[in-house]
Amino acid sequence: MTENPPHNPPVQPATPVASVALDTGELIEMVYRPEERSTLFVRSDDQGLFEYVNEIDLASGERLVPYSPRNNLLKHEVVLLPSGPEEYGSDSELLGEIRSFIHRYVDVSPLFEEIASYYVLLTWIYDAFNELPYLRVRGDFGSGKTRFLLTVGSICYKPIFASGSSTVSPLFRILDAFRGTLIIDEGDFRLSDEKAEVVKILNNGNACGFPVLRSEANGKKEFDPRAYEVFGPKLVATRGFFEDRALESRCITEDMGQASLRDDIPLNLDEHHKEEARRLRNKLLLFRFRSLRKGFRVDAAVDRAIEPRLNQIFAPLLAVTQDPEARENLKTLLHRYNKELVSERGMEIEAQLLEVIRDAVAASTDGTVSVKEVANWFADRHGEDYERKVTPKWVGSLIRKRLRVQPERVNGVFVILPAELPKLKRLYIKYGLAGDEPAGDRPAEAAAQDFFTPAPGLQDFGGH
Repeated sequence: MTENPPHNPPVQPATPVASVALDTGELIEMVYRPEERSTLFVRSDDQGLFEYVNEIDLASGERLVPYSPRNNLLKHEVVLLPSGPEEYGSDSELLGEIRSFIHRYVDVSPLFEEIASYYVLLTWIYDAFNELPYLRVRGDFGSGKTRFLLTVGSICYKPIFASGSSTVSPLFRILDAFRGTLIIDEGDFRLSDEKAEVVKILNNGNACGFPVLRSEANGKKEFDPRAYEVFGPKLVATRGFFEDRALESRCITEDMGQASLRDDIPLNLDEHHKEEARRLRNKLLLFRFRSLRKGFRVDAAVDRAIEPRLNQIFAPLLAVTQDPEARENLKTLLHRYNKELVSERGMEIEAQLLEVIRDAVAASTDGTVSVKEVANWFADRHGEDYERKVTPKWVGSLIRKRLRVQPERVNGVFVILPAELPKLKRLYIKYGLAGDEPAGDRPAEAAAQDFFTPAPGLQDFGGH
C-alpha cells in the first residue's frame, strides 16, 4: 500500500504595500535602506513601540510584503522613505529641527516658514483628517520654487516627486499605491491634456472619499473603470493663479522672488542635505507612530466669521499646531486670506445688495425696511451697472434667492423684519461689510417716505 504524499497548502501570493493600518490598531510602515539594498516593515503598536519585520500575515490569509528595494521609484528617488524610526525628544524640539532645516536651504517669509514646518508635521498624520489644504509657492522662473519643493518635500510623508519630464498617467497609480505627499510643479506640465489631469488630481485630492475613476484595459481588451485614491497632502508650484477658483481656495500660498536671496542660502543641494532630510524622515516616522491615534479636534479650530472653505482647509493645520503664538499667527493669516477672498467678491451683486440693506436699516427708525425701499436705494447706487431695470420684484427675488433672507408681508408690503438681522450680520462679516460705516447718501426722510407711502400694487412685489 502506497502512502499519500504529505499535503502542503498552497503558498499565498504576496501583496506589496508601502503602509497599512491594521484592525488591531497597529501601524505598518515600509522603510528603505539603500546602503544595504533592503526594504523592511516597521510594525508599531498603539503605544508607539515598534519592531522590524519582513512580512505581515493577516487573519484573512493575505500576506503583505514591502516593495522590492530594486523598485524603480525607490532606486531613482521618485519616492523617498525613512530608513527607520529615530528618537526626536519633544514635539517642539522636532518642530524646531524642521524649521531650521527649511530655513537653512529655502528663503521664504518667516510666517510661511512656520506654516511649512507645521504642514510637514501634518503630512505625517494626514490620514487623521477628512480634508486637507495644499501648500503652494507661486512665482516666475528662478524665484526659488523648485528649491522649496525639493527641500520641504524631502521631509514630508512618503514624498512623490513628479517632474515635468514624466507623463501624468502614472501619478494615479503611484498615489494609489504609496498614499504619500505629491510634490508637483504644475508649470512643468505644459500640454493642455496633462494640465487637465493634474487639475483632476488636485480637485479630487483634498477630501477623503473622492477617488478618480479611470478606464483600464483588462486582459480581454475590454475597458473597465477603476478607482484611484488621490487623497493626501500636496506641495505645488505654479507661475500664476489657478483658473479654477475652488482649487485656488484650497491652497495656502507664498509668492516667491519678492526680495533678493539671503546670502547664507547654499546655491546647490549636496549629500549633506540628503542625509539631513533622511534623518528628519526617521524622526517624523516615530512622530507618526506616537501621534496618529491622539485624535485631533478640528471643530475647535473653526472661526464662524470666516468663509467655510477657508475654515475647512486651515482647521487641520491649526489642529496640529500646539504653540499658542504659532496658532495666533496662523489665525492672522486665515483672516488675511478671508479678507482677500471678500475683496475679490467686493463687486458682486450680493455685496452691493447687502451694503444697500445695511445702510437702509441704519437709516430706518425701527430696523425694518421694505423691499421697495431697498430697490430704490439699489437703483440710485447701481442702476447704471445693469442692463435690466431695477424693480422691487427683481430685488426681492435677489434677497430671497441669493442672500437666503425672507421678506415678510406686513399690511400688504414686503419688508425685511428685525428678526433677520442676525442672519444679515453674518453676511456683512462674510462680505467684509461689518466694519464699514453706513453710507448715508440718501436722506433718512426720503427712506421713511418710501416705507410709509408704498406704491399701488406693491403687494405684487417681493419675489413671491
